Amino acid sequence: MSIPIVESRCFKHTIVARVERDPRFAKAMLDEAATLFLNDEPDVARTILRDLVNATIGFEGLAVKTKTPSKSLHRMLSPTGNPNMENLAAIFGAVRKSLKVDLRVRTIRAA
Repeated sequence: MSIPIVESRCFKHTIVARVERDPRFAKAMLDEAATLFLNDEPDVARTILRDLVNATIGFEGLAVKTKTPSKSLHRMLSPTGNPNMENLAAIFGAVRKSLKVDLRVRTIRAA
């Protein structure tokens, strides 16, 4: 069962402001989005990734970097979106480069 996520304009501004003043927060958002995708929680991962894109390179910048129309990217990262692996890799890659970070995956024993 998925829980609908409702965002207010104030929330979006809060995320943007936090990312602008705290680069570690942006990196933590990227890490969390990747972790959620890999742990079978794509709905929440897309929401976090969408907020991160809005707070960093924006959808127009992402469109240029991924060579994908911004409208398509908006759909992919919407609550009902379903990006394929190629598009998802391109999105993560563009955001990662924008933040000047690398992603490193590690496994841990499940509880």
